[in-house]
Amino acid sequence: MSQPLPKWSGVFPAVVTQMHQDQSLDLKASAHHFEVLIDSGISGLIVCGSLGENQCLQPDEKRAVLKCAIETARGRIPVVSGVAEMSTRAAVQYMQDGEKLGAAGFMIMPPMVCKSDPAETEHWFRTLAKATPLPWMLYNNPVGYHTDVTPEMFVRLADILNLTSIKESSANPRRITELRNLVGDRYQIFTGVDDLFLECAILGIDGWVAGSGIAFPKENQQLWDLTREGKWDEARILYRWAQPLMKLDTHIHFVQYIKLLCQEAGIGKEWVREPRLLISGAEREQVLQIIREAFAKRPA
Repeated sequence: MSQPLPKWSGVFPAVVTQMHQDQSLDLKASAHHFEVLIDSGISGLIVCGSLGENQCLQPDEKRAVLKCAIETARGRIPVVSGVAEMSTRAAVQYMQDGEKLGAAGFMIMPPMVCKSDPAETEHWFRTLAKATPLPWMLYNNPVGYHTDVTPEMFVRLADILNLTSIKESSANPRRITELRNLVGDRYQIFTGVDDLFLECAILGIDGWVAGSGIAFPKENQQLWDLTREGKWDEARILYRWAQPLMKLDTHIHFVQYIKLLCQEAGIGKEWVREPRLLISGAEREQVLQIIREAFAKRPA
């Protein structure tokens, strides 16, 4: 008899991919960052997502990052990999390779090569679900990827047994209640928009795919814990402190901003993979001001 699939919950941060100045992978720095995050009390780790610059990595590099995360975690927490490929065949191969490496599951993005219609979107997810028996999270981000998996579509997808979780990043907190009303507790619902976290937590979520919090993981974890304990007044205070930093996750340059945030926190470097370029000039100074002002007021 097959074992029941795990129910993911808690903070599953989506981690940046650390790089050297020449744009090559810095796996040593990544391993250190993973360790810092695990030490903060996170429940799972997501590599090679949007923040991890998945689409800019070579196939062998994605596998190297995933392998590094699995070896660093040593079974203490589940390691999940983003899946963002240009073809169905490549996505299936990556998932099968990830299973062999020891991934706990996957976070699957919609097709990257085109803006798919609902039938194409559903076919994509159903096909990839068959690639491996491992559990997976559907990453719904119509703001970033122009493909919306609506609550009604999740009703139709409910027969896919290893589709266990949703990363809801539509920037519309109404979706949490709409999903609960339509599918109940069929899926573990994660929010994926940092500066809507508290609003979503009040509505009832199972987890948080955190972005900016990878640079201040202890405070990020504390915020999650306060919501689990129903300490809303304390949560609001901490959320207001973190909000300027969390908002860095919602800009077109979110990768550059959060890597710079990690650099200021002493747990990474700002180097990115082209075609992304480092931010400079007034933009960089403005982001640094936001970061430094927040860190100057960092709660004890």
